[in-house]
Amino acid sequence: MSGGDVKAQRAANAAAPKVEHLLRRIAELFQPYRMPIILTIILVLVAAALSVIPPLLTARAFDVGLFPPGGKPNVGALGAIVGAMIALYVISTLLGVWQTYLTATVGNKVMGALRVRLFSHLQAMELSFFTKTKTGVIQSRLQNDVGGVASVLTNTISSVLGNTVTVIAAFVAMLLLNWQLTVVAIVLMPILVIAQRRVGQVRARIATKTQESLSDMTAITQETLSVSGILLSKSFNRQNTEIARYADENANQVRLQVSQQMSGQWFFAMVSIFLSSIPAIVYLVAGFLLNNGAVDITAGTIVAFTTVQARLLFPLLGLMRVALDLQTSGALFARIFEYLDLKPSIADRTGAVEVPTSMSSAAAAFDPDAAGRVAFDDVTFRYADASPTTRPTLDGVSFEIEPGQFAAFVGASGAGKTTISYLIPRFYEATGGRVLFGGIDVRDLKQESLVAHLGIVSQETYLFHASIAENLRYAKPDATQNELEAASKQANIHDRIMSFDDGYDTIVGERGYRLSGGEKQRIAIARVLLKDPAVLILDEATSALDSISERIVQQALDTAARGRTTIAIAHRLSTVVAADVIFVIDEGQIVERGTHAELLAAGGAYSDLYSEQVAATA
Repeated sequence: MSGGDVKAQRAANAAAPKVEHLLRRIAELFQPYRMPIILTIILVLVAAALSVIPPLLTARAFDVGLFPPGGKPNVGALGAIVGAMIALYVISTLLGVWQTYLTATVGNKVMGALRVRLFSHLQAMELSFFTKTKTGVIQSRLQNDVGGVASVLTNTISSVLGNTVTVIAAFVAMLLLNWQLTVVAIVLMPILVIAQRRVGQVRARIATKTQESLSDMTAITQETLSVSGILLSKSFNRQNTEIARYADENANQVRLQVSQQMSGQWFFAMVSIFLSSIPAIVYLVAGFLLNNGAVDITAGTIVAFTTVQARLLFPLLGLMRVALDLQTSGALFARIFEYLDLKPSIADRTGAVEVPTSMSSAAAAFDPDAAGRVAFDDVTFRYADASPTTRPTLDGVSFEIEPGQFAAFVGASGAGKTTISYLIPRFYEATGGRVLFGGIDVRDLKQESLVAHLGIVSQETYLFHASIAENLRYAKPDATQNELEAASKQANIHDRIMSFDDGYDTIVGERGYRLSGGEKQRIAIARVLLKDPAVLILDEATSALDSISERIVQQALDTAARGRTTIAIAHRLSTVVAADVIFVIDEGQIVERGTHAELLAAGGAYSDLYSEQVAATA
């Protein structure tokens, strides 16, 4: 928080959301750690107070031990004073280590708990939140904003307490030593503070530009060295362009790093000059005072005074940053609480029940023999960000799919087919009408229980950068090796897996890039088979595959669909000709329904679509 451009930081703070009762909510986060925090405050106060005692002992060491009135050093007194000084240094160091441990522990525990709490809350958010929010923004809240929370306790609070006590104690000690020299030091101190601020502002601007340059370099790296980026640059033969772009930004980074280090050198040079000048001026003033007989000052007093005065600079500079640091801390918390205050638009109703599995279930309306029955009753749906003047995505859709049936939804792109597949598991909520599962409105069922009875295979298969076995076990963590192999055999992928050197331990790569599209899709099918759902939803599961891969995957899908309700969202009509019922969607409405043969005989929209596709493949 303290290393960037002050103006930019203030602007970012001002843009932070306004959260009611912010201070109270922040205090509640630290509530479980009351005793460690109180102990930390005590340690900070004691350590700060002890820090001004050694200079006073220094005066005694000179005036009583080294240069006593008798002229001969008092070794006994000097030994006692030195022993006391060393003891104070040891105590202060131990207190500092203890304080650092406490603040680091509390700050990081609060940060860790807050990060898990925020991650958990985001997991509960509806799908539309993620489609409208950039992934980078969400990651920033989790990493940067929550990460900044730890510094609130470790830096800001301890800095405020420690620097305040140090400044006050040092100022009192200076007054006790000599008030005339205190006036001289206080008059000169603003010059040093102003000089530090000017240089500090320059360094902050350079530091901000350096961070921006590093961000640009990181972005170039992510874009060009990802699998997709490498494929793109190689496909268009633009490797040299990307190298030049990276080299230019790297040269800019080198220049900024040199400027930053040189500005630091000038800063420390100026600080060194002023720190050296102020004691020298104090010596000069002390000489005038002694020469004029205006005051009786001992050598020990002058040495001790310059030592204490040197302790004023950095605490003062630290206090000058406190207001901005506190404001920044509040902004970080406000951004975090803004996300925590988001209410999922789709949540379990009060009294929602598990999907019943027997006649003794809580929902008497549920037919246990119809666990796979899916129905829409006059369902209307409009996306939240859609214009109210446009037609709904779905408009009065009604249908019923019996347990074990293979139902297909076909139609032009944008007709509303995929939206139907999103409403069944309540990824989105119907605007009007009812979506029924086993005769019960899905809003009366617990969503977790509902999704447990559904299996979804989409066009864009997502695999983790892990082994094939780990990707399969995402559906069933406790699945045995035999179960993995059985599901893979049903999905026509077992033999291919065993052809790899590492078999089921083969790492698939980022997003499964080491596998072909058909292989990834069959692994996704095997993963769903491990889940063994009552209803299988296939959303354009073969549309991105070539004809050979499509045939193999289609065989796997046919196996997966056996014995369970299957809902297929299809673009290629050849994949659904065997469906028990086909629903034709056009502009959010079902315009036709029937078997493949019935719809062809009707000569309507389905017949036209089929003719177009046959002609296109001829």
